[in-house]
Amino acid sequence: MHVRSVLETCLYATDLEAAERFYTQVLGLTFLSRVQGRHVFFRCGEAVFLVFNPAATSAPGFPPHGATGPGHVAFRIPSGDFDAWRDRLEGNGVDIETEVDWPRGGHSIYFRDPAGNSVELATAEIWGLSD
Repeated sequence: MHVRSVLETCLYATDLEAAERFYTQVLGLTFLSRVQGRHVFFRCGEAVFLVFNPAATSAPGFPPHGATGPGHVAFRIPSGDFDAWRDRLEGNGVDIETEVDWPRGGHSIYFRDPAGNSVELATAEIWGLSD
């Protein structure tokens, strides 16, 4: 037995409307569903990306979870799209915190979502994976 891949991952934000606009309009994720004040979900390739309001998910219920402080997520992009992504982010007024050219190959761009979470767009080579 082995784990095949990440099925879903999440970040937390109190302003779910701002998160929905950012992840659909800036990053181009496909909206999947929302429960007002609790969460907004997106399709991301073969996986699902979830944004929860921590106040709504830390209460007792199905199962309580949450986080404090900024989280981090890295989205995989094709290496040939790296420059276009930089242009798209800048064109949408997103401040790029840093760009990294990794020693084993590959590149990353780091920036923040409206909730202050660290978001990374990275090529697969950073982990020795093929593009």
